[in-house]
Amino acid sequence: MPSQEHEALVAALQEGGVVDVPSVEEQRANYDAMLCANPIPAAASIEELIIGQCNADWVTVPVSREDRVILYLHGGGYVIGSNVGFREFASRLAQANRARVCLLDYRLAPEHPFPAAVDDAVAAFGWLLDQGVDPAGITVAGDSAGGGLTLATLLTLRDAGGPQAACGVCFSPWADLAGTGASAQPGAVDDPLVTDGLLADMSQAYAGEDLRNPLASPLYADYEGLPPLFLLVGDREMLLDDATRVADKARNAGVDVSYFQGDGLVHVWPVLAPTAPESEAALEQMAEFTERHWR
Repeated sequence: MPSQEHEALVAALQEGGVVDVPSVEEQRANYDAMLCANPIPAAASIEELIIGQCNADWVTVPVSREDRVILYLHGGGYVIGSNVGFREFASRLAQANRARVCLLDYRLAPEHPFPAAVDDAVAAFGWLLDQGVDPAGITVAGDSAGGGLTLATLLTLRDAGGPQAACGVCFSPWADLAGTGASAQPGAVDDPLVTDGLLADMSQAYAGEDLRNPLASPLYADYEGLPPLFLLVGDREMLLDDATRVADKARNAGVDVSYFQGDGLVHVWPVLAPTAPESEAALEQMAEFTERHWR
């Protein structure tokens, strides 16, 4: 049964107002405000960067190791979200994984539609290599749209034939912008954050008529040759079937896949419920996974 902290998040989301507003600007401001309400630990260090066309941050804590890096791609449907809003979560990732986190503020739609986000994420991976980071010590990770972008980044790196990341981690990945999964149908699940209308609006803003392009919707990709993947998803979210189908497809292609499905848990709970025991457990699971695959 979900914890009281998790259910407090559900109650807050059900009150609405985070993305249920008229303009993209208000949606962005509300989402950042909600995330920034979670205090960043005093021990965390944030160094602001510019990577290509994007703002970014190095987020570290005292236990962060130089040879362990998480390239983190935030969620928000490719339309909202920012590095600033995700600094608190990045500090928890850094602590749990004893790593440095490169938190990328990739360009957003509708101003910068597909494939701008993919181009930015791939460029950030290349920037890390240029800084001397060993790819065997890099994990690409993200939540929701950032989880789909994680997969798209790993697919692009594979197809380029150059260095690949050690592994990828996807929290509640949005992998099917066409919305064909059973859980994405109206009324299929009681998701307090994500709605079919919201998904449709964001998918159109980002990919337009290109919804089944494998780099916009990685569900439609060939997974052969990808590094190990860890997918986490709750069974109370519209994107449940995105995660389950990606996991199955990747396994069938020979990819080493770890998968966790949380009973009663909602979309990107590790990000949104920082004090919930389920969030701490998720980051512990991630740390066990990255420890196995960093070299």
